[in-house]
Amino acid sequence: MAASPASPAPAAAPDEGLDRELLLVAATVVVGAVMTILDTTVVNVAIRTLQADFHTSLATIQWVATGYTLALATVIPLTGWAAERFGTKRLYLTSIALFLLGSMLSGIASSSTELIVFRVLQGLGGGMLMPAGMTILTRAAGPQRVGRVMAIMGVPMMLGPIAGPILGGWLVDSFSWRWIFFINVPVGIVALILTTRVLPRDVPQPGHKLDWMGLGLLSPGLALLIYGLAKTSSEGGFASAKVLVPMVLGVIALAAFVAHAMRAGEDALIDLRLFANKTFSAAAGTMILVIIAVFGGMLLLPLYLQTVRGESAMDSGLLLAPQGVGAMLAMPIAGSLADKTGIGKIVPGGLVLVGATFLGLTQLEADTSYWLFGVDLFFMGIGMGMTMMPTFSGAMQTLSQAAIPKASTTLNINQQVGASIGTAVLSVLLAHQLQGASTPAAQADAYGSTFVWAFVLVAVAFVVALVLLPKRKPAAPADPGPAAHVMA
Repeated sequence: MAASPASPAPAAAPDEGLDRELLLVAATVVVGAVMTILDTTVVNVAIRTLQADFHTSLATIQWVATGYTLALATVIPLTGWAAERFGTKRLYLTSIALFLLGSMLSGIASSSTELIVFRVLQGLGGGMLMPAGMTILTRAAGPQRVGRVMAIMGVPMMLGPIAGPILGGWLVDSFSWRWIFFINVPVGIVALILTTRVLPRDVPQPGHKLDWMGLGLLSPGLALLIYGLAKTSSEGGFASAKVLVPMVLGVIALAAFVAHAMRAGEDALIDLRLFANKTFSAAAGTMILVIIAVFGGMLLLPLYLQTVRGESAMDSGLLLAPQGVGAMLAMPIAGSLADKTGIGKIVPGGLVLVGATFLGLTQLEADTSYWLFGVDLFFMGIGMGMTMMPTFSGAMQTLSQAAIPKASTTLNINQQVGASIGTAVLSVLLAHQLQGASTPAAQADAYGSTFVWAFVLVAVAFVVALVLLPKRKPAAPADPGPAAHVMA
């Protein structure tokens, strides 16, 4: 697909700074991203309330969260093709409208079955919002400014897991669980208005037919894999047939997709030629390792605060806030640096900080000082700010404009699967460590032992980043053709 005629900055344009037009585009995309990121975490604190109100089992009501996640995984692979076929602006408007409709219907649901179905509808819209938004931003910024503009995009990504539990706890305690969905309505309306007025009109340029074979393998494969991972906590680990069977079927489907995509080339739903680009491959590998560790850690931290320390959901969210503050401070600086130098000089330093904080969390006790806990999380936020968005922007810097939609889709699939693996694996490891831990001291020790695995994953990511990520900023690709460029 050729670059859109309305794209504000061609790939080889000089660095003009973050002008007003680009900042408005970034603000528009962030408003849409805030809805989906907050919605992923804000619902978690209402699960117990929903179970009581609908008089159902925890295993059933958990599908309010799992159904949303599965819908995300199913629809994300379509985003690259849909961006070509319908244009990014039209796709973004449709995604917001679907998410908004799902939110309104979820808020008026009268049964657990209705709520689960409406959450799936939310997920179908939300799954395309992030990759479509990142495509819009990357094209608008061009490779010379992508680091700084992605740093703006990264703020809600880092704040979502922090602000979500605080907002959700407040809405459930002070109003009703229905408001965790109704709160999306005014935000969604603002997002629709901004998208209509701010985003440049782009002309759909369908370059390829929809890869039905790839869609039939990739989407169900991802859904089965994530479903199996989601069942690990309720089934007590990976040994259960309810976990193993869907996971094995999912892996087989994904392997079949890889074989199909290798034959289909650029006509595949996901263009695997992207991984011939050394920078893209190294960034994707670094990202999935960090996401597994960090998203798993984000699951453990509120559980430690609530089960060992006896804190409420809202207080737990407040105690986790220093991580978001650290990320907010670091992201603009890291984004600016990513536009000036190689990400191989930025990301390893961020991973050192993240690894050091996980190492500190291995020493958690039942009475660990909250001041010490807060300082540790603050530096984790700084480390994440130096890691996540520079990695994403670095992966995009060496790609042609035409490769960006499928690259964005690929990285978002990477993130979704990594998050699912992280939460599943670390929750199973924690459950194993908690066996026989009857006192707060023993439980705290179990949490500390589980954080060792998160530290190991970050250490591996550090080696990958140090060895493979570029130490100098690569030249902007001049070829607007459909293939990704292989950079030395």
